[in-house]
Amino acid sequence: MVRTRRIWVTAAAVLALAGGVSGTTAHARQAPAATEAGGKLPPGWRIDDGRSAPELVWRSGRQVPMGDARVEFRSDGRLLGVPKPERDGHTFRLGLEASRTGDLKDLQVWSGGRRLDTRSPATTTPAPAARPPAPLPANPVDPGKPGRYRTTTGSYQLKSVRLPGFSVPVEMSAVVVAPTGISGPRPLALFLHGRHATCYTPHGDDGEASGAWPCPTGSIAVPSDRGYLRDQRLLASQGYVTVSVSANGINGQDWQAEDGGAQARSSLVRLHLAQWAAWAQHPGRAPRIVREAPRADLSRVLLIGHSRGGEGVSRAALDSLYPPPADQDGYHGTVRWHISGTVLIGPTVFGQNPVPDVPSLTILPGCDGDVSDLQGEVYVDGTRAVSAGKALHSAVFVIGANHNFFNTEWTPGQAQAPAEDDFYDDGDHPDPVCGKHAATRLTADQQHRAGSTYIAAAARLFVAGDDKVRPLLDGSGRRAPSADPARVLSHAVGANRGAGFLPDGGVTVTGGRLCAAVDPAPARACLGRGAEGVSPHFAQWETGREAGRHAVALRWTSTGARTRVAVTQPVSLHGSEALALRLFVPPNSRGTKLDVSVTDTHGRKATLGRVGVDGLPGSDRTASYWAREVRVPLTAARRAGVDLRSVKSLDLTSRSASGQAWLMDAWGWRPGTPAVRAAALPRVDIGRLTVDEGDSGVRTYRVPVRVSGQGSGRVRVYVVDPVTGEARDRLVTVRPGGHDIDVPIEVKGNTRYGTDVPHDVLVKAVHGAVVGSYRGGLTVRNDDPAPTVTVTPLADRVTEGEALKWRISLSEAADTDITALFVPVPVSGPELSTKDVDPQWLAGVSGAEPDPERPLSKVDGLYLYLDVPAGRTSLDVTIPTVKDQVRESAETVSLQQTDDAGRPLPGGLVLTGTVLDAS
Repeated sequence: MVRTRRIWVTAAAVLALAGGVSGTTAHARQAPAATEAGGKLPPGWRIDDGRSAPELVWRSGRQVPMGDARVEFRSDGRLLGVPKPERDGHTFRLGLEASRTGDLKDLQVWSGGRRLDTRSPATTTPAPAARPPAPLPANPVDPGKPGRYRTTTGSYQLKSVRLPGFSVPVEMSAVVVAPTGISGPRPLALFLHGRHATCYTPHGDDGEASGAWPCPTGSIAVPSDRGYLRDQRLLASQGYVTVSVSANGINGQDWQAEDGGAQARSSLVRLHLAQWAAWAQHPGRAPRIVREAPRADLSRVLLIGHSRGGEGVSRAALDSLYPPPADQDGYHGTVRWHISGTVLIGPTVFGQNPVPDVPSLTILPGCDGDVSDLQGEVYVDGTRAVSAGKALHSAVFVIGANHNFFNTEWTPGQAQAPAEDDFYDDGDHPDPVCGKHAATRLTADQQHRAGSTYIAAAARLFVAGDDKVRPLLDGSGRRAPSADPARVLSHAVGANRGAGFLPDGGVTVTGGRLCAAVDPAPARACLGRGAEGVSPHFAQWETGREAGRHAVALRWTSTGARTRVAVTQPVSLHGSEALALRLFVPPNSRGTKLDVSVTDTHGRKATLGRVGVDGLPGSDRTASYWAREVRVPLTAARRAGVDLRSVKSLDLTSRSASGQAWLMDAWGWRPGTPAVRAAALPRVDIGRLTVDEGDSGVRTYRVPVRVSGQGSGRVRVYVVDPVTGEARDRLVTVRPGGHDIDVPIEVKGNTRYGTDVPHDVLVKAVHGAVVGSYRGGLTVRNDDPAPTVTVTPLADRVTEGEALKWRISLSEAADTDITALFVPVPVSGPELSTKDVDPQWLAGVSGAEPDPERPLSKVDGLYLYLDVPAGRTSLDVTIPTVKDQVRESAETVSLQQTDDAGRPLPGGLVLTGTVLDAS
């Protein structure tokens, strides 16, 4: 692999990240004035003179499969931007106008909570093998058993559609599996796959799968929509009409979308639903397979989405209740369907704004190697206190499941296209939890069977209303035998949970600490640096720190240590049967025991009971800090005369000698699944405005914000500083048609060449509101011409031992660094060699050694990256030579300006010099 180095200019490393030079005219973007220590980029990173703008480039030594988690460039813990992937699967590019200004320190590449640009060192001793927990008691009703209906399978393909922001139409095709021998309308279950390779070459190797769209000649589309046929057949046998839609056209283009394609996927889902609604009214116009199926009952719709498809169907449910702005939506018809619930399999949640009043089941794969932070937990945690809380939001943690195997077309040995296990083992020692032969790891068939069973459980609860399957999903500690041998654990919020102790919403803590779910400071963060692995509850958003997300951290060194959680306003547990707590302890730990007590406003106290919590199987590569739901009955409180209508505090007292735990929340609980009715809420959408900076004066612009719907609610608005990347937040009350979110931005005009400057704004719902487009802002576009760049020889004919020297000059100063990339090219006649130049200089620009002697044009990785800092108009460039004892003729070096691929630019700048023999 070519090693990248920065050039030494006048004996000092001055290279700063910035734009490039094309021909004799500079094209640059503002960028940091310093990089890593010593002026060098870390291995694998470089700056390219991009096609229209300079780019920060990272190249992976290992192919990064096209997956659902978003690849992110970060610097010093803050988000720089989301790079565009190249088709080779190794290279990722971020236009520097998308990055923040300020020093670039500690450059890193992250994806789904997992760092990609470094590998954990192989351990010298293997970690002890993890053991699966004991099986839970069986639930009386098992939704994974096939139903009594036979099924039929077919497909349809309609005219492709254009979606906002995408240049290429998106396919409208789907696979249908329906029951036969049944009369009357049947509920509809729609599947949406996630982000995967779009095309492959039959009989090719793994390198021939790509993310192109449409598919190039000789390749065919990856049939990701056929990967849920087993799930569809199970549901169809139970009486559901099922359809799995293709979204390759979105996957091939979603890097262009600020939201990762969530709105486009929502549009696609609703376009299909609209077709099914039309076919229900006019069956004769439907495709053959639809005519052969029972009529779909659009008043009972279940949406199932995998990975980015999960975020897409969640957005579709939101958009069905609270219409999005017409200019950002690909569907403009009426809503003729009702979403009864959603199933989200290993989902992304970039926006972190789940729909609160639609029941949901989130499947979290314990060995997810793609969305490895299990950020889908936010579909549960992020609904707390946002609306009425009647909808059940469940998470099930499938120990030993990876990301891909829920889709057979992403599973090796079952897929038509190249496929792989997304959980990679590093080093010589396999992961003790997720290695291929670990006792806790599921086979592909075991995993898929578990997924099918829990999809069917959600259908039976959310659509059919059968409360007998609720204990599988709501933390009651029951299992579905059809999913065996998988160990599946659950917890939930909403439904019949009443008032609660919610760390996000006004509590004080003694004997423990109220910790921040997302905060780079270890003293404030919940897990800190010593954690082996991560927590899905603390999945990071796009801000370095986040207000309003907390948990209670407990740590004790003796039996009897007490932590008290007191609410600012008394809560009522009246009518509840038990107090349900979501607690987690370190992975692989055993025997944590806590006594649970409550105290009312009169000072009466009762110990409700003792709970025991064990850690999940986990390693440093898993997200196993996940809360188990435990319950204690309220019988003792009633017996002690505690006023359950007015409870002021919750105590947790240790009954083990030492340990630690984290409390996510505690709620009054009683059995049952109440009816859900979506509240009338205001919807917030942040837009993006692009303006020219102008030549003079100061203009004030406002970030476009649309508030629609009804009522009023609170949201938290984050405004990101374009210089530091730090986000300032504030709580705002919003009303439809109002201008409560007012973000004025002053733009100062000038006539100097600069950079496009983004002023980003993010928003998250807090209470009584929903958010669609969560990210937007103002982009100030540079509108001044780039300065002309020229080269003047200062010493281009020297005697060996002297330095060649040129001056790079700009016609005028710029507000950003101006750079150019040069590489040595062969010359006619004798060429300057590795032994003719200072060895330190050679090592600094290429990492190469003088031996064996070779012309400079033959040195791999040798390039000069020249930088004229902002505000300056010239830069002197030197190549130091050495004097030797060899008699030789004059030798020449020629350095040609190149493009980002290392190809000489027509009409580009040239540095040419000649070195004469000293004898």
